[in-house]
Amino acid sequence: MAAFILVPGAWHGAWAFEAVVPLLERAGHTVHALTLTGLRPEDDDATVATTNLDTHADDVLQLLDRARITDATLVGHSYGGMVIAAAADRSGGRVSRLVHLDAYVPRDGESCWSSTSEGYRAAFVAGAARTGHAVQPPIGGDPRRRPHPLASLLQAIRLTGAFAQVPRREFVYCSGWEDRTPFADLRSRLQADPGWQVHELPTVHNAMREDPEAVAALLLGESVADASTQGRAARI
Repeated sequence: MAAFILVPGAWHGAWAFEAVVPLLERAGHTVHALTLTGLRPEDDDATVATTNLDTHADDVLQLLDRARITDATLVGHSYGGMVIAAAADRSGGRVSRLVHLDAYVPRDGESCWSSTSEGYRAAFVAGAARTGHAVQPPIGGDPRRRPHPLASLLQAIRLTGAFAQVPRREFVYCSGWEDRTPFADLRSRLQADPGWQVHELPTVHNAMREDPEAVAALLLGESVADASTQGRAARI
């Protein structure tokens, strides 16, 4: 049975995966949904101000230690793709599968800031205007969202090459918001990379909220994965 670690995107907590978790557990798997440091209800302003990408990677690594997981599947949504990439690179081989769910897939030296669109960069700046260190969530959406630590969005990732050695690496492209997605170029890049498997879901960005059954099926390797395309096949 697999050990899934689910990492949410900016402003979100473990609750973002609340509809997916029971579907994975029902299939017999162990599931840990994380709320990252700086986004927990008990976190004070000083914690938010000092939290960066390294902090969030450590959240995942500490869970691997506590739960004694040696064969993890890391699932990262949106910004969470930065987190699982950093954690996998530092995990000492304890990660066997990565699933970037409509998420950033960074190269060494990139950040969420450098990888995203001008629209999102403008939203980060506007959202951080009040405190200078915490990005307020966009208007609308789930009221459980919390201000996101700005430093985690700005910090450049440092990858040693271990991230690229994870045996199974997957990217899920959500096509239901193609007019606004920052991931179209990333999809093309990964489709041309034989080390990656690219899937597509017809949902908007928060696929695990819109269609948790499809997300769970993909993670479980069920029928929805049959519609995926592999980088090598894309070039044939």
